[in-house]
Amino acid sequence: MRMLLAVALLLAMFSLNAAEIEVTVLDRDGEPVPNIAVYVQLDHDGPLPAPTDSAVMAQIDTRFVPHFLVVQTGTQVEFSNSDVVAHHVYSFSNPNNFMLPLYKGDLQTQIEFDHDGVVTLGCNIHDHMLAYILVVDSRVFGKTNIEGKAQLTTDNPNGLTVNIWSPRIELNHENLIQTVKAGRSAQITFLLTEKLRAPYSDDLEALSWNQH
Repeated sequence: MRMLLAVALLLAMFSLNAAEIEVTVLDRDGEPVPNIAVYVQLDHDGPLPAPTDSAVMAQIDTRFVPHFLVVQTGTQVEFSNSDVVAHHVYSFSNPNNFMLPLYKGDLQTQIEFDHDGVVTLGCNIHDHMLAYILVVDSRVFGKTNIEGKAQLTTDNPNGLTVNIWSPRIELNHENLIQTVKAGRSAQITFLLTEKLRAPYSDDLEALSWNQH
């Protein structure tokens, strides 16, 4: 009984301190941009609590699925292979570089990503295979939906920083970071004034399917 009361108290405290942030991402024509990573950068002392969830970067029909993941630092990512052919997955992105041996079938290999940053994935057997993992030092993250919106909830209602990222955005693009003032709720918009790279068709198909 005491345990239940303690849990209820913690949930109530989180609810009182929680801040809701609605993020909208638009292109230079004012059109919504889906599949943009959105995450909150918080000031904190020491390491974040260990992530409670794992993630999967699958290999299906000689493609990485999804095209890119967003995970917290310390997350275990499973590289499952559902193809009948072998894959040789690798990344040269320091300090998260790794190389998996040639494998196929039911073997499910996990890699833990302990450093924030962008991890570019490839396959030594299939040159067309390309994907990304964005590792963020934050527990608050998501992706924009087909309407270009993402809803984030954080237990820190004070001033915080919201970042966005996508493989479609050029490295020299500005307006990728915004500071949110203290408050229980906020609505912010990122207007991407430069031309974006073409969208990855498989991601758009999956996103459209998930809306139905």
